[in-house]
Amino acid sequence: MASSSGTSSGSSLIQNSGSEENLQALMDQRKRKRMISNRESARRSRMRKQKHLDDLVAQVAQLKKENHQIITSINITTQHYLNVEADNSILRAQVSELSHRLEFLNGIISLLNSSNGLFGDSSIFNEPAADSFLNPFNMSYLNQPISASADMFQY
Repeated sequence: MASSSGTSSGSSLIQNSGSEENLQALMDQRKRKRMISNRESARRSRMRKQKHLDDLVAQVAQLKKENHQIITSINITTQHYLNVEADNSILRAQVSELSHRLEFLNGIISLLNSSNGLFGDSSIFNEPAADSFLNPFNMSYLNQPISASADMFQY
């Protein structure tokens, strides 16, 4: 009996060490699986982070392109505005000059109309000349109002 208890104790020790080895192998296998899973998760996380970074870089490039287009558009519009403003300034000067000329000519007409009696014989003004428009004594064309429109002044 003593020998059988030694054998059974030896066999139990072998079983224990076998099951401990199996348990250790199982734990090692689980540990390896966890390590592989963690590495895969970290790899996926790095890939997501890289994709996010690439998306942000692409978005920055797109926004820079749009910003450049907007700045170009603003510059073109500003140049057009400055050109129109210069044209308006020229037109205002022309309107002012023409208004002064018109006032002056209307003053001359008014003066001539009021001083018809100064020439003595007014029959000079009533005689038709060969070229009545160029005849300085034929003032009938001076009685017509002078009119102008903006369409007349193209430079």
